[in-house]
Order: sequence, then structure tokens, then C-alpha cells
Amino acid sequence: MPGDIQITAMSVEELETVLGWAGEAGWNPGMADAEAFHAADPMGFFLARVENTPVAAISVVNHGAKDAFLGLYICHPDWRGKGLGMAIWRHAIEHAGARSIGLDGVPEQEANYRISGFVRVGSTLRHEGRWPARTTPGICAPLPGDLATLIELDARANGVTRPVFLSAWLQPKGDLRGTRILRRDGGIIGFATWRACREGTKIGPIIAPDTASALDLIADIADLRPNGPLVIDLPSSNAALRSALEGAGFQVPFATARMYRGCPPSVGPSLQAIATMELG
Repeated sequence: MPGDIQITAMSVEELETVLGWAGEAGWNPGMADAEAFHAADPMGFFLARVENTPVAAISVVNHGAKDAFLGLYICHPDWRGKGLGMAIWRHAIEHAGARSIGLDGVPEQEANYRISGFVRVGSTLRHEGRWPARTTPGICAPLPGDLATLIELDARANGVTRPVFLSAWLQPKGDLRGTRILRRDGGIIGFATWRACREGTKIGPIIAPDTASALDLIADIADLRPNGPLVIDLPSSNAALRSALEGAGFQVPFATARMYRGCPPSVGPSLQAIATMELG
């Protein structure tokens, strides 16, 4: 392993570079992810350099006093196999302190994650395909005053309160990111955020009381985003939505192991799809 390694917190611009590595590796990041990711925890994104050359990255985002999420663990192809990944891993894990840490990791690395105290609790399955476009009464863009309700709905679904991340994630970004909410009986009962990616449109999170409502939100976004596939990351426990999507021809190109070090959050039935594999 090279001896002169510097590990520092990333700037937004450096995070853009690392997301470029992720795109080249086939991770298909969103076109406007960097600013919203970084806002969630500006000190939680780490970059390793050797002689001032960026070589590896990781994030451990602290969502609150009890919960963190690890992601964006990547080494530049020119520097793999030199022990740099473990060096930055150990550095980043310290950022979480005593918090529980979640991650979505490739199954072939599951044994390595277990060495660091992570336990598998399920998996996350990527679904890619197309859904018939249609609009539904009650689905619309949120108003600024709706943010607190959306944060509360997300907390009930995920078992984690993450107001800083969502305050950035739910901000509209023109044709790059937007959110749709589902109003019923005078209140908001669900929402879904879409974002333009290198290939197609990712939708996440999807928070809804039932599968039918989740599909209404997906159909609405399909109407807004007709070009390219829809990409949705589902918890393996969500058998009903999985069945609906796969029955419509959605493919599952890969799955990750959802693992936690510490106590995993108590996930609610309204979690239909996660926000991102990088921040949970």
C-alpha cells in the first residue's frame, strides 16, 4: 500500500468527480446527485489521495443522532488492489461514532463487511423497465409548506428521521429531479421522487400506504418521464410491488445485501422503494 495517503472530506466538486467514477463503473448515478448528497452531511464524504491524486472514496452520512448510512465506496480503477479501500473504510467508519450504520453492498463483499460487524437483514433489488403512463387525480407537485409532512412520512416508512437529506433531496431541479405527492381526503398519504440519470429515470423514495398507490405514483412519473427506462430499488420484503413490476416486464439486473452494524431501524409498511443505494 502506498505510504503517503491523505484522507480528507470532499467538496461538492470532488464529489462530482467521484460520481463520474461511479458512472464509468456502471452505477448510473443521477445527473444532479452531488449537491443534494453533500448537503446531507458535508463532513461525511471522504476522498483518499496519493501525492495529491484522488484514488478512492467513501461516504458515511450521519442522518441523525442514532443513524448513519455508508455508500459510494469506490476506488479508481488505476489504484485497485493496493489496500487503499480498507484505509479509507476505517477512517470513514469513525465518522459515525456510536450510530447504527446501514449499507447496500454487493453480495461478493458480504463476508468482508461481516468482519467489520455488519449483519445482513435483507436485500435491495434494482428493477428496470417501463410502466404504462397515466395521471391520477390527487397526484401533483408538492408545495413548500408540505416539506415537514413529507419528512414525517419518510421517517415512519424508513424508521430513520433524516430532515437534512430530504430538505435537499425534495428540492426540485428543473428537468433533473422532482417530487410528486399523493393527496387523499385532504391530506398527503404518499410521495415519490424522480431523478434523471445517465440512463433513464430513477424513482426513490416511494412512500405509499399500499401497492396500488405506489403504482399510481410510478404511472404519474412515467407520464412525466417518457424517455428511457424507469429504475426502482425495492426492499426484498416488498413482494407485492416486486410482483407487479416483474409481471409488467421489469428486469432485475442486480441485487445488493442490505446490512447493518448496530441496531437496524424499524421499517414501516409504507416503504415501497428506497431513495438511493448511497444514502439509504
